[in-house]
Amino acid sequence: MSDIKTVAIIGVGIGRSHIVEGYITNPDKFKVVVLCDLNVERMTPIADEFGIERRVTSFDEVLAMDDIDIIDICTPPMLHYPMVMAALQAGKHVICEKPLVGSLEQVDAVIAQEKISKGKLMPVFQYRFGDGIEQAKAIIDAGIAGKPYVGTVETLWTRGPDYYAVPWRGKWATELGGVLMTHAIHQHDLFTYLMGDIKRLFGRVATRVNDIEVEDCVTASLELESGALGSFTATLGSADEITRLRFAFENVTFESDHEAYNPGDKVWKILPRNPQTKAKIDALLKDWVHVPSRFQTQMARFHDALTGKAELPVTSKDSRRALELVTAFYQSSTTHQDVQLPLAADHPKYKSWVPAEFLART
Repeated sequence: MSDIKTVAIIGVGIGRSHIVEGYITNPDKFKVVVLCDLNVERMTPIADEFGIERRVTSFDEVLAMDDIDIIDICTPPMLHYPMVMAALQAGKHVICEKPLVGSLEQVDAVIAQEKISKGKLMPVFQYRFGDGIEQAKAIIDAGIAGKPYVGTVETLWTRGPDYYAVPWRGKWATELGGVLMTHAIHQHDLFTYLMGDIKRLFGRVATRVNDIEVEDCVTASLELESGALGSFTATLGSADEITRLRFAFENVTFESDHEAYNPGDKVWKILPRNPQTKAKIDALLKDWVHVPSRFQTQMARFHDALTGKAELPVTSKDSRRALELVTAFYQSSTTHQDVQLPLAADHPKYKSWVPAEFLART
């Protein structure tokens, strides 16, 4: 019996990247057999390019296809929640782009649905994969790095009027947020992935670069459960584009490659505090096997999870942690106060972080 899983991609924008990076690179694991997009003129050349014969405009039609194993949701953010729930209820495995959903209430509903569904759900956090990020993770998990001290994340990107000419971008009802939600969420996930859970956050958001509803500049100061400290800065008004992560631990300091959209790929700068620590790191990494970055490895590990060889590489609980951070960020910016995590159902933004003046439009 073949272990190749059939895939239907919903939305061919970022969906094309999933094909190129995640599925073509894993031909023994996946076969994309359906594309679904409302824009037939955009869908047709992509379907032609990759020889995908089935092209539909109806999501319900895809749900009814018995020969589809995985539904890969690459639509605008406001559509994620209903599509994820419908796909899980239809018994499909699900991959979904970030943000997984639009509130903590929705992510908790997704987690509850997963428990009674046949299919597995994997949110997309493709920046977690690659030699740089995984070597740092291995050193930390081995206990070599020691106590975390401080960490910084800088997301300095560029987006202008052309980017926001796409109708659903820049609006609370459809994009669900700005640089914090759509751009920096990956890097902030890497921060918690390596440094640990956040205890308190003091944040600010502002719209200074573009004429849009959502924010395009943010900054925050964080206290972690471990006692370590952190800072986040992000803007869409940078003259050039870099992503920079730097983490100082008791025994090691790590700094990422500055590649904006693939900070996990190239080997990071690893600065051991002393020769003894260097020897431990050298021993740990001496037989290191190359890890392809981004979607190639995330999709391959999803297949391992579906075939019982491994745990899910990214879970809905990971998405909840990311969305909890987003919720706390918006709450702190509104109240000008620290916000303590975790956030429960009685939090004022549990049902939505969208500002009140826009909430009626969503």
